[in-house]
Amino acid sequence: MRILIIGGGNMGATFAKSFIRSHSADSKKVMILEILSEKIEALKKAKIGQVFSEPKECVPLADIIILAVKPQSAGALFAQMKDFVDKQQVIVSIMAGVQISTIREGLGATKIIRAMPNLPAQIGQGMTVYTSTDDVTRIELVMVQNLLNTTGKAIFVSKEAKIDAGTAISGSGPAYVFYFINALKEAAQKMGFSESASQLLVTQTFKGTVSLFEQSERDCKEWIDMVASKGGTTEAALKSFGSNHVHELIMQGAEAALARAIELGKMP
Repeated sequence: MRILIIGGGNMGATFAKSFIRSHSADSKKVMILEILSEKIEALKKAKIGQVFSEPKECVPLADIIILAVKPQSAGALFAQMKDFVDKQQVIVSIMAGVQISTIREGLGATKIIRAMPNLPAQIGQGMTVYTSTDDVTRIELVMVQNLLNTTGKAIFVSKEAKIDAGTAISGSGPAYVFYFINALKEAAQKMGFSESASQLLVTQTFKGTVSLFEQSERDCKEWIDMVASKGGTTEAALKSFGSNHVHELIMQGAEAALARAIELGKMP
């Protein structure tokens, strides 16, 4: 099985490293197509696969092709590689908002998997949501899922619309978490803690809380009730969040991300 990753940016390089590190693919079977000279040199130094700069040199050789470029580049990319794509190749797209129908029309491909990974994939803790066309065989789907699992965890959804929803939750989610971490860090510093102490306080609180939640069967409401004793400090903070409609604002933010993902999918 030969894998071609188109785009040697952060996510493309992350996939290549993960495949090789997990022994899911040999470095000789991983190819990366990149057009920027500075990235080409960096990729060659990293030794995470064979690096190419022309589609005709590598597209015909691949069994699985991963499209890891910005969605705005999709049209130009399709025009450059369409003549070299074979219908037996499996196309895996991680381009946000680019629909399967657009990929099918642009490349003439039928075996298409659309996936949305997120940033923690860089450390093997990512979350990917993916779906596929009916032309992808069960064996091919399992092969791709095994590759995606090298970057963290992956879940299959039967309806493509769920990919946009996944983009709004897990795809954009790390930024929401960083946003909240940053706000708590600033609060800690305002209360007199140093920057390093603030970072430790907040990051360890997040780590510990997530681990506790994962290792229990209690839901969030139960845990909140355990921490927020009546008349206490936590209750005071939660009342402030409630009066400022923080819960509703988070919901609205996720819905705005979903609307933008859908909008991107409609762009030519």
